Amino acid sequence: MEIIHTPVLLQETLRYLSPVGEPFENSAVMIDSTLGEGGHSEAFLTKFNNLRIIGLDADSKIQARAKERLACFGGRMTFRNVWFNDFYADYPEELPHPDVILFDLGISVFHYERSGRGFSFRYDEPLDMRLDPSAGDSVEVLVNTMREGELADVIFQYGEERYSRRIAKAIVQARQLSRITSSKVLADIIYSAVPAQYRHGNIHPATKTFQALRIAVNGELDRLPRALNSAFDCLNVGGKMGVITFHSLEDRIVKNTFRDWGKQCTCPPEQPICTCGGKPRAELLTHKPVAPTDEEVSENSPSRSAKLRVIRKLREREVVRNEEK
Repeated sequence: MEIIHTPVLLQETLRYLSPVGEPFENSAVMIDSTLGEGGHSEAFLTKFNNLRIIGLDADSKIQARAKERLACFGGRMTFRNVWFNDFYADYPEELPHPDVILFDLGISVFHYERSGRGFSFRYDEPLDMRLDPSAGDSVEVLVNTMREGELADVIFQYGEERYSRRIAKAIVQARQLSRITSSKVLADIIYSAVPAQYRHGNIHPATKTFQALRIAVNGELDRLPRALNSAFDCLNVGGKMGVITFHSLEDRIVKNTFRDWGKQCTCPPEQPICTCGGKPRAELLTHKPVAPTDEEVSENSPSRSAKLRVIRKLREREVVRNEEK
């Protein structure tokens, strides 16, 4: 089987999320929340004999590749074809709670190179970009139906694209002549819409817009805060959670969430009296994000923007009940 995607920050992830020492002395359960082709899971199963992994992925096609790759580990590896936020929100009763949780929020190179769903502007493919092709509207629907202002807002907010309004206007004008159905056609529209000097920068001028549309159609930033909180509630006390992000919007959510869990008082700000006892729910194991080495970036360029943040769970959430008197 040809492996297409190289897992980022692999050695750092193995070190920070290692299931060794207390409370992992006999066995441990890990959830790979974004399994992809299974690179991180393969490394963890190979290094830690006491570990079992549950692998989640919304894309059944890429999960089939992971199943083939990880078949040699037998019952130590199980699979769930599901969005991670749905899985943690309704955690299956029959499964043990995890000691280790990993989120790798990057899009697999497989999706760009082999999925045929228009993730990359380098190929002329149907304009889809859904990780689960059976759910929701595709990017084709989005770019052909959204109002110009809404489209510009999506491109600016999720792609941090400074020419979002120019690009949105060009897309609306183009779709009046013919429906936009392919990744190459969309990339050409964007290329023509931006100033000449912007076309020859460090990245292709369509990069940020494609990122924004992919985030929007998959609801990536909407899923993340809910998933982090639900996953943390499922995590065993003493367990560790690591999140690898690839752009500032994701990293800001993770950083702020971890920071809040690490505060001495974790009560809601609107609550007048502290009821949590002034104890943090988590310990920050990475006070600053862990970045890839220069060597990794030179060998695997998609890793250049990766950041890893890790916490350890210290206690469960306090449940406050208002009892009738």
